[in-house]
Amino acid sequence: MSEMKSEDQDIGQQIERLRNEIARHERLYRKENQPEISDQEFDRMVKELEELEAQYPLFSSSESPTRKVGDDRSKGFITVRHRVPMQSLDNTYNQSELFDFDTRLKRLLPGLQPVYLVEPKIDGLAISLTYEKGRFVQAVTRGNGEEGDDVTENVRTIHSLPDRLKGDDFPDLIEIRGEIYMTRKEFKRINKEREASDLPRFMNPRNLASGTLKQLDPAVVAQRKLEIVCYGVGEIRGMTFHHQHEFNELFSAWGLPTVERVWQAEGIENAWKAVEELDALRLEFAYPTDGAVLKLDDLSLQQEAGSTSKAPRWAISYKFAAEQAETLLREITIQIGRTGNLTPVAELEPVEIAGTTVSRATLHNEDEIRRKDVREGDTVIVEKAGEIIPAVVRVVTEKRKKDSSPFDFKGRLDELGFEAERVPGQAAWRLRASDNPVRLRRQIEHFAGRQAMDIDGLGKEIVRQLVERGLVRDVADLYGLGADELAGLDKFAEKSANNLVAAIATSREADLWRVIHGLGIPMIGAEAAKLLASTFGTMERLTKASTEDLAAIDGIGPKMADSLVDYFNEDANRERIRRLFQEAGLKMESSLERHNDEGPLSGKTLVLTGTLPSMTRDEAKAKIEKAGGKVTGSVSRKTDFLVAGAEAGSKLEKARKLDVAILDQEALLAILSDGS
Repeated sequence: MSEMKSEDQDIGQQIERLRNEIARHERLYRKENQPEISDQEFDRMVKELEELEAQYPLFSSSESPTRKVGDDRSKGFITVRHRVPMQSLDNTYNQSELFDFDTRLKRLLPGLQPVYLVEPKIDGLAISLTYEKGRFVQAVTRGNGEEGDDVTENVRTIHSLPDRLKGDDFPDLIEIRGEIYMTRKEFKRINKEREASDLPRFMNPRNLASGTLKQLDPAVVAQRKLEIVCYGVGEIRGMTFHHQHEFNELFSAWGLPTVERVWQAEGIENAWKAVEELDALRLEFAYPTDGAVLKLDDLSLQQEAGSTSKAPRWAISYKFAAEQAETLLREITIQIGRTGNLTPVAELEPVEIAGTTVSRATLHNEDEIRRKDVREGDTVIVEKAGEIIPAVVRVVTEKRKKDSSPFDFKGRLDELGFEAERVPGQAAWRLRASDNPVRLRRQIEHFAGRQAMDIDGLGKEIVRQLVERGLVRDVADLYGLGADELAGLDKFAEKSANNLVAAIATSREADLWRVIHGLGIPMIGAEAAKLLASTFGTMERLTKASTEDLAAIDGIGPKMADSLVDYFNEDANRERIRRLFQEAGLKMESSLERHNDEGPLSGKTLVLTGTLPSMTRDEAKAKIEKAGGKVTGSVSRKTDFLVAGAEAGSKLEKARKLDVAILDQEALLAILSDGS
């Protein structure tokens, strides 16, 4: 008995460890958009947990991740309950399990002669759109399946999504289910801009799309072109459907974006042929696909089959395995970023994966190296799917050399002469010394980049020579360079020297946001820099702002506020700013529209809804912000005014329930004129 009890305890601990690890990866994937493992690795962990729970029912739990949908809800958004739950899908990576799904359905529905609908599985994030009488009124993320985040204003920035449905044949209310994604082309464009600014590349289109949708400022969302496809429904009032394929036909007629190709297949064998055909075609699609979805086409049979607490029994996702290859990991090198962050990189024996030659792969951080026990000289499996940055998935331990030893991250930094420290609460290491030549080069390249000071002609090779010759030891030194010094650089003629001196001089007039971004403050990108510049107006005001002042700005979170205060508290950084202002003569002021602390709407929160008689929403928003007000996308108890135009919809109803003051255009203009 005691041995049995001990065994049970071991199994219980193993199950608990798996649940905690799965929960951690769910959080990284859904909330932080920074996955550390591939989908296939994650699904293997879930499968292992399912098998253990089935074998040892003593440890079953309704709170297990095998019985719950992951949760993507974030702070800063209003939570909305779904009228019909948004469930997840069971998935598989092999044909036999797909055929098992068909067998289970036939057992559940005796006499079934199934007709399946086969659709591309878009690698994006699920969304529920509500249309009332043909008019778009709300968008909610999946969340935990029961409740999600209201992201209506962010979804309105998607140009392909109509605000009104075409025609006049639509239900009183319909919840349309779809997927938001980012095209490969847009993903490449954004990463190219980030590389030019010496910022880390985004890992894949799915995580970038998810992170973009959860931005608090719709203007930021609009700058990254999100797309959407619609494929299903939740609640419907005033219209009846009989088959799944009817949705695609009607959505197209209404002007909603749908998938390019859908297959109707009689029986699982034909469905499998459709899956194979989809696999051959999917690289031609504009959106990233990572599998196929099989659904019973008959809606009455879907209803009869029902669902588990997590997923419908009448549908399954077949996932295409990411392309992998085995190769030798020759060396682990350390890459230095502009802020001094140190990232480990696997230097590989070149190998062909997904149509490209891969010779390097990310190892993420010290913790990930330790978790996978990656060592130099190991034979490793490298994975690349679509636009995803290549990553080391696992080590082929049976091919490991006997004299192999674990990789010592700190020891390697010491060997390289890097004085570094681990960032508290993070897995990242960062250089202590700001005068490391590689870090200095990265800082100067970033400072001069198009998204910062935009100094034309100051490329990587010129920066390298300036640092190696000791001509520049800080970005402020750039403004003391003369044509004679520059003309002495290799392959640099007198004309080129004069042009660069002129470009450096021109940058003295750059707007404050470019200076803020150019300084390379950790966590502060171009959009955050613009927000700070428009809020404070001058560098002096910004440097004196407290953590509380900064964190109170919509779009600047607590971590960003801490990063800013830490940066401005360092003597070296304050001296750099002083030199740029007093010696180099940078303007250090912003021409961006600033918040009006004395305006008639100062401190007030407003929501816009409906169509105004003579102003667009953007025009109304600009007037409100100029008067000191803030415009948000959803009505809550914190809303001071709802500005309602024609066909205001559900926001007007909610404002009345919450006793929020309601203004029409005339009343809004009257308030604005009182302050002029």
